[in-house]
Amino acid sequence: MVNRVFRAALLSMAACGLALAAHAQTPAPAPAATPAPAAQAAPAPADADPVVARVNGEAVHRSDVQRMVAQLPPQVQQMPLEMIYPAVIEQLVNSKLVAEAGYKANLAGTPEVKDEIKRAEERAVQRAYIQKEVQSRITPAKLDEAYQAFLKQNPAQEEVKASHILVEKEDEAKAIIAQLNKGGDFAKLAKEKSKDPVAAEQGGDLGYFTKDTMVEPFADAAFAMKKGEVSKEPVKTQFGWHIIKVEDKRTQPQPTLDEVKPQLEQQLSKDIVTNVVDDLRKVAKVETFQLDGSPMPKEEPATDAPAPKAEEPKKN
Repeated sequence: MVNRVFRAALLSMAACGLALAAHAQTPAPAPAATPAPAAQAAPAPADADPVVARVNGEAVHRSDVQRMVAQLPPQVQQMPLEMIYPAVIEQLVNSKLVAEAGYKANLAGTPEVKDEIKRAEERAVQRAYIQKEVQSRITPAKLDEAYQAFLKQNPAQEEVKASHILVEKEDEAKAIIAQLNKGGDFAKLAKEKSKDPVAAEQGGDLGYFTKDTMVEPFADAAFAMKKGEVSKEPVKTQFGWHIIKVEDKRTQPQPTLDEVKPQLEQQLSKDIVTNVVDDLRKVAKVETFQLDGSPMPKEEPATDAPAPKAEEPKKN
């Protein structure tokens, strides 16, 4: 059964007119205003885009289902398509019927619908232009330049692999250190005595960590120790008293280009969009007015000259 989140999303789409907009992507059954070319989907081969329903002879394709699913909230999109398909197809059929009724009522030619189609076309053209500019400007050279800058800003960090035993009192910690000095097994003592249940299950193992991920007294002590060394004195933090054993030290490997490529592309895209808009504004004549249509108040020119100082009273 489709959950309430999905049904609410479908109702919201219908209320906002998204289903009607999706209908405008296919030719109208009766003579009416032609949908904007930018909103029409490119025809797909019959095998690649099969008919999944017919409404008064008009075909509904699998691509219509995919388009509607893509407009739903992320948590619904993650659901198996087989689960939400019956509700999607039902909504698409309803949308076709409502749109057909609207065409028969000659609503396609009304100023309100024409204005909405114009705005939808404008948004589609905006997206297409931005996508074209982004794709043409994100070159391999630009990506490599951004990657080198990323590596410089995020240098490789030292990591420590350590284990610890956490107790409440300093005397307890000192007693454990004494046991370790006599040959006690660190992992066994961690399982028996540590107040950190998660690490205790692993013999006190905390894995690899960078200095900034641990509280300061603990991190300072661990990074000052050598590989294989056990702290000679307990280390106090807000959690209690720690006995630390440094298992290993290494330099954290930096990510590869492929690993950070999506992040770099996103940042480059933002910069490109900003540059595109800035370039367009430089050569455009832009006039802005106040909400009532009256001219904007003129800004006072900034002056670099310092304000005159008030004269100090003369001393007698």
